[in-house]
Amino acid sequence: MIRLAFLRHGVTGWNREGRIQGRTDIPLDPEGRDRLAGLSLPPDWRDATLHASPLSRAVETATLLVPGRPVHTDPRLIEMDWGAWEGLRGIDLRADPASGYRDLEHWGWDFRPPDGESPADVRERLTGWLKDLLPLPPQHQSPLPGGERETHLVVTHIGVIRVALALAWGWDFRGPPPVPVKRNRLYAMTLAAEGTLRPTGSKEGLRLS
Repeated sequence: MIRLAFLRHGVTGWNREGRIQGRTDIPLDPEGRDRLAGLSLPPDWRDATLHASPLSRAVETATLLVPGRPVHTDPRLIEMDWGAWEGLRGIDLRADPASGYRDLEHWGWDFRPPDGESPADVRERLTGWLKDLLPLPPQHQSPLPGGERETHLVVTHIGVIRVALALAWGWDFRGPPPVPVKRNRLYAMTLAAEGTLRPTGSKEGLRLS
């Protein structure tokens, strides 16, 4: 069994403006960098293997929290593609009845922004990444000392974390999400040998300190 936790990247200028970022590579802003530089991971996550979306806001978040450690990036951890809506503000799309915009609790797995991705698309690539994270069959692996479990920390985006939480908590993107994704919180899970996610700990997540 694998321990893993998901963490949302730090704040960008577009976050503060309420703009949809998606795959647009918007960097952390100075205040976001300063905030992260003063935070640290919970003690039992500080030695975790680090993974991140290839977008700079995720990679920089990981390197600010754990300086000097390698960060493994993978395109399957990138944010949901919001297509034609990237750069626009959700509040403006919501106010336009012709936009097709929906609030999160009305998405379902197949909601798709124009020319973008659905949560089901994100689920497909995330589950592929999780499958690759699973250890080799017993005859091909070396046991960890003391029966320890692998521990992985994933710095990514709210869209990817929502899909991970949906898989862990059995949510289908209809009705309120079971866990609201907040800043500077780790959302811990276990990944079983058959590839299923299970939540661990509080819905509030583990606070960075």
